[in-house]
Amino acid sequence: MANVNVAIIYYSSTGTNYQMAQWAKDGAEASGAEVKLVKVPEIAPQAAVESNPAWKAHIEETKDVPEAALDDLEWADAIIFSMPTRFGNLPAQMKQFLDTTGGLWANGKLINKVVSGMSSANNPHGGQEATVQALYTTMMHWGAIIASPGYTDPVQFSSGGNPYGVSVTIDQDGNMQEDVEEAVKHQAKRTAAVASWVKNGQQ
Repeated sequence: MANVNVAIIYYSSTGTNYQMAQWAKDGAEASGAEVKLVKVPEIAPQAAVESNPAWKAHIEETKDVPEAALDDLEWADAIIFSMPTRFGNLPAQMKQFLDTTGGLWANGKLINKVVSGMSSANNPHGGQEATVQALYTTMMHWGAIIASPGYTDPVQFSSGGNPYGVSVTIDQDGNMQEDVEEAVKHQAKRTAAVASWVKNGQQ
């Protein structure tokens, strides 16, 4: 069993990545990890939020979810990120949070954190893989250890086949087009397991 702390940090405008984060929490907890699920702060203008009823509703529905803090990164042995793509890159909300980690990075507090990423988009080739890879670029600067799912379980093929991190396609009605729940749980369990190996190997 994984004797590790796992922080699940997500950004979600209308709920997809929140759902993926919840599945990741279930997977990590099933492996025996201690888990925190937190969201990055919303920085979009209120006018933009108000213009999209689903966005506005999701913010209200998740108002009690704690916001991510730098202390969560320091506490965690493993970190799972989930976010939508924005033109094949990280959403500004996630990037803004990562840009606040310079102090931890400078003091070596992020070295050997085990990390993994997930993403979503509105079409099958909408930048999901590029988004996860963009996240991993920052993680490499941290000196983190990337625990991508690869093809470590057949469930990867039934959920779209993305080896970098689970990704999902959302239709115009907000419905997931792939069945990714078990793949997300597998990725979370794998991330917790790798973190356990790293942590126990350092003792």
